[in-house]
Amino acid sequence: MSRQPVVPFIRNSEFAVRTPWHMPIRRLLDYLLIYVQEGNFLVHVDGVQYTFESGQFCLIQPNSVLILQGTTNTITPYAHLDIFYNPLREQSFPTGAGQLDLSAYQSLLQPRLNDLHGIFVPIRFVPEHPVQFRDTLLRMIQCWQSRDAIEQLEAQTLATELILSILKKYASVEQPATSTTQSLNWITSFLSFHLTESLSVKDMAKRANLSPSRFSAVFRETFGMPPHQYLLKLRLQHSEELLRTTEFTLQDIAVYCGFADVHHFSKAFKRTRGVWPGAYRESARARESTQ
Repeated sequence: MSRQPVVPFIRNSEFAVRTPWHMPIRRLLDYLLIYVQEGNFLVHVDGVQYTFESGQFCLIQPNSVLILQGTTNTITPYAHLDIFYNPLREQSFPTGAGQLDLSAYQSLLQPRLNDLHGIFVPIRFVPEHPVQFRDTLLRMIQCWQSRDAIEQLEAQTLATELILSILKKYASVEQPATSTTQSLNWITSFLSFHLTESLSVKDMAKRANLSPSRFSAVFRETFGMPPHQYLLKLRLQHSEELLRTTEFTLQDIAVYCGFADVHHFSKAFKRTRGVWPGAYRESARARESTQ
């Protein structure tokens, strides 16, 4: 498990009765737990679409990029919550529409269950006892919405019960070692979360429960390029965002994006983008000032 203790903390929770609806793209800082009580809705997580119907459960993990869409009238009780203790948890928040750059909030980003060894919780998960899980979730939301201190405490206790039941079922389940595209749906989020680290193909393959050679073959089949080329692509995309939206030095950006040093970063940027990072920043700022 993570070095941080498991101490669930509910940040926001509603019963969510809605007509057909759409929530634009965003990236999560915390966990989003949803139960489909009535209706149908779509979830796009890291570019993959999932369809949910009445009676199904959804868990979207931190650092995921998602779009939500209710295709019918829906009742979708949900909770934004932390699973792992963070002393800064009161400063965290459910991200808003269009909020993708979380570089300023890394201290608030929750660890992902699926990044921990021996744990894989699918986005559409099935509780061991669905009716009991549903009833506990609905009671948790009811308690959390109360301003009564005892019921607030009960809500957090019920959240712990829900997370415990998920962990009991999925903590020993390993990700299937298949060659299907869906078997690597997690990789973009995983690599984005570990951009600053030195990741080898062996490290990635171990996370996927595949041999390095098999992982490389499946990765190329899925993404059309080798793993390290894809990782470089993500690092450069993140560097562009930091160049446009922050005042970080080139040295800082090189570190935050996982480059060995600023010279390695600058050369990689120039080779793929055709301009040096400093020139790209000046050009981006000039375009923004004229809009």
